[in-house]
Amino acid sequence: MFSIGLCHHPGCRNQALSNLDNQGNLVNGGEFCLEHLPNKEESLDRIYSYIRQHDKIIGLSLPGLKFENFDLTNKKFYGCNMQYCHFINIHSEFCRMRMNMMDFSVFADCNLLNSNMQFTSFAGSTFSHILFTNSDLVHNNFNGILAQQSSFDDSDLYNSRFINARLFDTSIRNCNIKQTCFNDASFKNVSFKQSNTREAKFSEGVEF
Repeated sequence: MFSIGLCHHPGCRNQALSNLDNQGNLVNGGEFCLEHLPNKEESLDRIYSYIRQHDKIIGLSLPGLKFENFDLTNKKFYGCNMQYCHFINIHSEFCRMRMNMMDFSVFADCNLLNSNMQFTSFAGSTFSHILFTNSDLVHNNFNGILAQQSSFDDSDLYNSRFINARLFDTSIRNCNIKQTCFNDASFKNVSFKQSNTREAKFSEGVEF
């Protein structure tokens, strides 16, 4: 699991990024946040290269990074901190995540088909034109998300939470939503067709 360290820049309270040495090896303990990284371009190149070259990524702390036109196919992320990140035009399949923190991130125009993401938090994140179709999304935290024109179709959402989520023009068809909590969520043009809505938790008055 990643360790949360604060930036060493005087007065800064932001989370520090993981440290990689010149050989691309992960060094324990980050020193600076994204804003105060010395040699920022070189440091970011090391991080992106590390992710591209490794199929299994464990314990990286990457708050605030931007991933654009990135291929995460078959990548495995365990215990990583990816809060406040931007994921733009990501095309991947069979991405696996366990116990990752991805709160308050932005996802736009991403293909995440056949993902396997469990015990991962997306709280407060924004999803726009995202395809999670045919994924295992079990025990995840989607509280407070904003999802627009996205698809969770044919996925297992067992025991996940969408409390206070806002879902617009989004499809949750043919999904397992047993024990999934949608309390205080808002819906507009959301389809739950062929999903087991009687097994899920909704606020009173929600009709399908």
